[in-house]
Amino acid sequence: MSVVAVIPARGGSKGVPLKNLARVGGRPLVVRAVDACRRAQLVDTVVVSTDHDGIARAARDAGALVLDRPAELGGDIVSSEAVLLHALDRLAEHGADPRILVFVQCTSPFIDPADLDDAVRQVRDDLADSVFSAVETYEFLWRATPEGLRGVNHDHTRRPRRQDREPHHRETGAFYVMRADGFREHRHRFFGRIAVQPVDPSHAVEVDSEEELDLARAVARAVDREEPLDVDAVVTDFDGVHTDDRVYVDQDGRETVAVTRGDGMGVRLLLEAGVRVCVLSTETNPVVRARAQKLGVPVTQGLRDKRAALRQWMDDEGLDPARVAYVGNDVNDLGCLAEVGWPIAVPDSHPEVLAAARLVLTRPGGSGAVREVCERVLAARKG
Repeated sequence: MSVVAVIPARGGSKGVPLKNLARVGGRPLVVRAVDACRRAQLVDTVVVSTDHDGIARAARDAGALVLDRPAELGGDIVSSEAVLLHALDRLAEHGADPRILVFVQCTSPFIDPADLDDAVRQVRDDLADSVFSAVETYEFLWRATPEGLRGVNHDHTRRPRRQDREPHHRETGAFYVMRADGFREHRHRFFGRIAVQPVDPSHAVEVDSEEELDLARAVARAVDREEPLDVDAVVTDFDGVHTDDRVYVDQDGRETVAVTRGDGMGVRLLLEAGVRVCVLSTETNPVVRARAQKLGVPVTQGLRDKRAALRQWMDDEGLDPARVAYVGNDVNDLGCLAEVGWPIAVPDSHPEVLAAARLVLTRPGGSGAVREVCERVLAARKG
């Protein structure tokens, strides 16, 4: 173990309760941090230090080694350095003595693994002892004094052009990379030769409040890279996914809906590939049962608690929820979306559903949304 990444993730966050399990782009913040570290080529081991069972479970499922954090390190005033030192001590008890320590914070959901690798290289190649993530800034900063506001990083009596100024660096808080022995000696993340790892400004969103969490969820749709939809099962809502959410009612009160034949072909191809498919619906309508029978998939309708029904179906089928996709469009799908590794929304979904989704489809419900999911799953299986 030459390079170890440590992710502190306590359960007692105040600004956003259980913040580290809050989902951005359909994934909990702690899982996003673990994924970024595991995708970095130069990180050998990923460790999550936590005092919360749910965070531990999510981190372990994502592939991290979990260390139980003692109660005395779970308070608001405990420093990150204390948690990192505890993690290094625990690793040492098991014979691990990393050369480089990477400190990663869950509150930064858009960490680029390539940036982590570049920062590790600076320390590995002896170009720096400590490296931190930052964005270049030409902002003019001010501070209050008894005489009024005064410039911090500039002479306020002189206003140079941007091209005539050297950039400053704003610390993002996303990650810090340092020599492990130097960190033990100084007991602080900054020591020796300090260098910066520039990151894309769009990746510099930090989540410490509900408003920042909403912002991160909006940004995720723009900056998250498309991933292969590699799952073992696809579960869908019916209205608004297989249909356009409209219902046609004749003079006798009979309801009809329109579906897309291409969706049916997609489901057939999924079933032939061994991917399980299920339909869950809050409504009780013969048309839902008829369509499911036509598709050859199980359906459960008239559900008051779709989330419980989904859990039961996954348990009966022996499925790992992390490898299940759920496609929904409205607020009664939010519980199901939170249960699976791949929460998916159609493009005209309710805003809360769009915020919860890991993937937002390009085709609307009733116009090829189901087929798009099927094609993505089949493409992932082909590699």
